Amino acid sequence: MKPLVYITRRIPEEIIKPFEKDYEIEMWDSHEEPVDRELLLEKSRTADALVTMLSDKVDQELLERAEKLKIVANLAVGYDNIDVKEAVRKGVQLTNTPDVLTDTTADLVFGLLLATARRLVEAQRYVEEDRWKNWSPLLLAGTDVHHKTIGIVGMGRIGEAVAKRATGFDMNILYHNRSRKKGAEERLGAVYTPFDELLETSDYVVCMAPLTEDTEGMFDHQAFKKMKKEAVFINASRGQTVNEEDLLYALQSGEIQSAGLDVFQDEPISADHPLLQLDQVVALPHIGSATKETRYAMMELCLENVKLHLEGKEVQTPVSE
Repeated sequence: MKPLVYITRRIPEEIIKPFEKDYEIEMWDSHEEPVDRELLLEKSRTADALVTMLSDKVDQELLERAEKLKIVANLAVGYDNIDVKEAVRKGVQLTNTPDVLTDTTADLVFGLLLATARRLVEAQRYVEEDRWKNWSPLLLAGTDVHHKTIGIVGMGRIGEAVAKRATGFDMNILYHNRSRKKGAEERLGAVYTPFDELLETSDYVVCMAPLTEDTEGMFDHQAFKKMKKEAVFINASRGQTVNEEDLLYALQSGEIQSAGLDVFQDEPISADHPLLQLDQVVALPHIGSATKETRYAMMELCLENVKLHLEGKEVQTPVSE
């Protein structure tokens, strides 16, 4: 019997074809809809490997049933959908997909920053709604990005890639992180800054922090109150790092100017979400790494990690406690 690999979304045949000789590969039938929970629990009983998405809960319930499971390869950098401690206790290898999506996600972050600062989405709606009748000096006037101060909270791989892009706009780069990144300071001129000071001095506050006990809800009323009234807030890390009620209040009351969001507390959101009712919010459906090239590379990395582990070799991108 070939080892069974269960993939929780349908991925292209050309990705799985090289692995079909050695493995029995089954997939959930939808490209978009999440796998049915009961089916996932059933498949986890017999699977040797799972390839999962961020929306799939690999929790204690699943891991207790997964008698044959040897590896979970998560198609994301983050892995807050996985009970890491329980997986380690059960001897299940965990992997993620860092590095391959760094530049792609940084491109999206900076695109989101530009779109929010220059009111691009609002401007497109203005044209589509046939409201463009005249030209005026301050028609849909946004804010400059060049020569402004960007404050990056979370200076991991993607945070550094965002900072690199900021140098092209001659921005003053501040960052806050659990530890100093001397390399980024030397290469990019980034300046380590205490969190409160970063909030107070940045024109653009960009959240790239991973979701942990320390970062959950870190952008709350007190944080937004410290920011400049002209500040633009960007979040492309995890929605749970932000208290959305406090963000909504900050935008409605004028505590900050605008927000660009690729992530939300509860995903997916609906069209009547309060933040979507504000013109000064640019909202995206969690597409940070969504290019064909990068998503293919992420899928291939997941399956390569599965292959390596099932062959008794070291995986490329292990996750540990």
